[in-house]
Amino acid sequence: MSTATARMQRANRGNHFRAYRLHGADPLLLDPFMGIDHAWMSAPTFPPHPHAGFSAVTYLFLDSETGIANRDSLGNNTLIEPGGLHWTAAGRGLIHEENPAVPGSTTHLLQIFVNLPRDRQNAAPFALSLAPQDVPVVQRPGVRVRVPLGSFDGVRSPLTPPTEVTLLDITLEAGAELALPVAAGQRAFFMPIFGNAELNGERFGLDNLAAPILPAATDATTHKLAAKAGGAKVAVFIGEPLRQPVLSNGPMAFASQESLIAATTAYRRGEMGRL
Repeated sequence: MSTATARMQRANRGNHFRAYRLHGADPLLLDPFMGIDHAWMSAPTFPPHPHAGFSAVTYLFLDSETGIANRDSLGNNTLIEPGGLHWTAAGRGLIHEENPAVPGSTTHLLQIFVNLPRDRQNAAPFALSLAPQDVPVVQRPGVRVRVPLGSFDGVRSPLTPPTEVTLLDITLEAGAELALPVAAGQRAFFMPIFGNAELNGERFGLDNLAAPILPAATDATTHKLAAKAGGAKVAVFIGEPLRQPVLSNGPMAFASQESLIAATTAYRRGEMGRL
């Protein structure tokens, strides 16, 4: 089975924000995902900003020292606790802000941008939250899998997002292995969080900033994930490609230029609300 390799670019915003950014040369390479930041944040970094046309998802790892204070122009004011997840489906547009709940304490997180199906991009925005205690967990010898989105090995996240995707937070002890099935028509990719691992015998990890991407397969497949010395943590992203155009101006992305222009105009007129 062939794999592609996405680049992970390190981004720094002073001492309070560090991130590894997963992206590909082809903007549709991660489809239905649009990009992922693996980040540490300890001070206000994301002041009020607009989103439209896609979903902004925040997942906090359990080792975060504090939570994320999340609020939006819909009136939601949510504390994302360590181990929890918050999904903002921006739809036709809203204003959004996220900051550490306790300034100076470090949050360890994934910021995940997921495309919306074209027929839902102009729908009313909404938000979903998942508390850490409600995230299903699968235990295997030397392996712990948290399932904040989608399903794995017979367990399913209680969230029903507008784009059906799977996120697995996998911790492997040294030498542990895990069989990972991927359904027909779906694409999977793997982001190293710490340590080094092997996927189907091919090594990847933070030492070479590589992230394997599997092409969408015609048939269901099963892949072997294994940890090297010292163990590893890997985030796995699985979804069926939407195969639609992506036209973006940064904080907004739509399948049509008309929708992108309309959302940009609405934001400038103040029609996405305020915090």
